[in-house]
Amino acid sequence: MANIISGTELASVIKKDIKQETDRLSKCGVTPGLAVIIVGDDPASKIYVNNKKKACEAVGFYSEEIALPADTTQKDLLAVIDKLNKRFDIDGILVQLPLPSHLNEKAVIGAISPKKDVDCFSPFNVGRVMIGDYRFLPCTPAGVMELIKSTGIEISGKNCVVIGRSNIVGKPMAMMLLNESGTVTICHSKTENLAQVTSQADILVCAVGKANFVTADMVKEGAVVIDVGINRNEDGKLCGDVDFEAVAEKAGYITPVPGGVGPMTIAMLMKNTLTAAKLNASAAMKKTGKK
Repeated sequence: MANIISGTELASVIKKDIKQETDRLSKCGVTPGLAVIIVGDDPASKIYVNNKKKACEAVGFYSEEIALPADTTQKDLLAVIDKLNKRFDIDGILVQLPLPSHLNEKAVIGAISPKKDVDCFSPFNVGRVMIGDYRFLPCTPAGVMELIKSTGIEISGKNCVVIGRSNIVGKPMAMMLLNESGTVTICHSKTENLAQVTSQADILVCAVGKANFVTADMVKEGAVVIDVGINRNEDGKLCGDVDFEAVAEKAGYITPVPGGVGPMTIAMLMKNTLTAAKLNASAAMKKTGKK
């Protein structure tokens, strides 16, 4: 039976460390600030935004929600981002995705200052991840890395397989594993003999958004299995991309859904915001020192 990797427990430890660092910064007059923009009334997006606000409160950050109507124009949304880019009390800016279809997602993400891009979605910050010289890491892949490392298993030299090639999870996940000297394979909808490839993985990460997609025959005995998916099965129960009960009998380590990757994504968002606050405070001090 696999060891369960609790993202809830690990995230709690990380947020405790962030709170201590925030308390130290506050004594120097610095309070990390995160602004979250939500466009429209998507129920799932509202839940995610609320969870982020609660996390900010728990670690001592200032948080601000900017709720805009679904018919907000591209010009008006970009104007909001521009104002936030210029505010000294805001260190991180996050636009909750997905956006209404009439808005240009790439343009919106590109408008966020790279110094405040705590989601690490901008081309500038993604490029820095590619060359291994980064300030921020994409939150979900960063959380996955922390979960893998918590097992004590060395990534270097391991056969790592990522199922899914999205810009948010799959591609940066593969690059981050590669940066840790893993031997990485990316699988997707066009991959032939998928089970043959995944069954060779020492570390398997799945992010496809299909309930119980990964079955026991696709998993190597003793593998680390990280389930990024959040789905509803035919009974309406929350589940991941991995057939948890079956795979847990074969894997060495496995993340649950819920309570696995989800809490870690938010913890990494808090970590990125803290990093942004320290960088912005340092830049402000240098600027003041020159005057």
